[in-house]
Amino acid sequence: MRRTTAHRAAALAAAVLSPILPVLLGAAGPAQAHGAPTTPVSRVYACSPEGGSAAGSAVCRAAVAANGTSFTAWDNLRVADVGGRDRSTIPDGQLCSGGLPAYRGLDLARSDWPSTRLTPGGTLRMTYASTIPHTGTFRLYLTKPGYDPSQPLTWDDLPERPFAEVRDPALRDGAYRLTAKLPADRTGRQVLYTVWQNSSTPDTYYSCSDVVFPEKGAAPPAPSAKAPSATTPESPSAAAPAPAGGATGTTASAAPARGTAAVSGAPEAATPVSTPVASASGAGSGPSAPLLAGGAAAVLVLTGGAALVLRLRRR
Repeated sequence: MRRTTAHRAAALAAAVLSPILPVLLGAAGPAQAHGAPTTPVSRVYACSPEGGSAAGSAVCRAAVAANGTSFTAWDNLRVADVGGRDRSTIPDGQLCSGGLPAYRGLDLARSDWPSTRLTPGGTLRMTYASTIPHTGTFRLYLTKPGYDPSQPLTWDDLPERPFAEVRDPALRDGAYRLTAKLPADRTGRQVLYTVWQNSSTPDTYYSCSDVVFPEKGAAPPAPSAKAPSATTPESPSAAAPAPAGGATGTTASAAPARGTAAVSGAPEAATPVSTPVASASGAGSGPSAPLLAGGAAAVLVLTGGAALVLRLRRR
């Protein structure tokens, strides 16, 4: 009898839990990070529905047509279990899509992708939008001098080593803020290739940001206090304060410290570079004035009601 009752209880529990079991299992699984550069604007973000006027450009229309669908999931260009084997995992000519068919339109070899103007040897300030904080290392590459944008991007177009690495930056206001010194020998149109290898998930994210440097002999841009601006609207998160940290310098062979940028594979490797800097945090939280007033009023009502009950009892 007890055995039959136990079986019935187990069957009842299974019937009750079966509709919500997938939800519970999904909630227990590892959270997935999502993200992509919004400054300098990446191809996937520029051509997404959130890319503003850039999304309607000729190249973005061609990319969507080649893709077969819109880049709605602009923050989900990731490949699992790469483990640092980027060059043997991502095929030549498919670097911008990460080799994923759902993003193949990003690999179009064209020179009219939405771009951001940068200064040779200047400071790169990247805004990498993300929704979930995760540990990991950002590796930043810049195509070699002489890069031809009319040809598919290959690993041979990139130096063997990144010009900067940033490990475990803080996620603030929905974005990572990366700061690094740019190589001084680039001119014309180039591609800033960003690899974000998570250490708290098995995923690695890839993105292409098209950038333009002044040609040799061209007049340098006028000084400006603003960060480098893209030719297309940037993400609203670009205006948010940058993460806290101090300036440090490392050599090309040194492993990047937590939250710092390390320059490597370029003549200016010994030049100190800045780590992400953040503004002070906002004011501490606490009860608001209306809440306190409401609580005081409630206390007065209860006190008055108790006093009235006592008077009626005494009569």
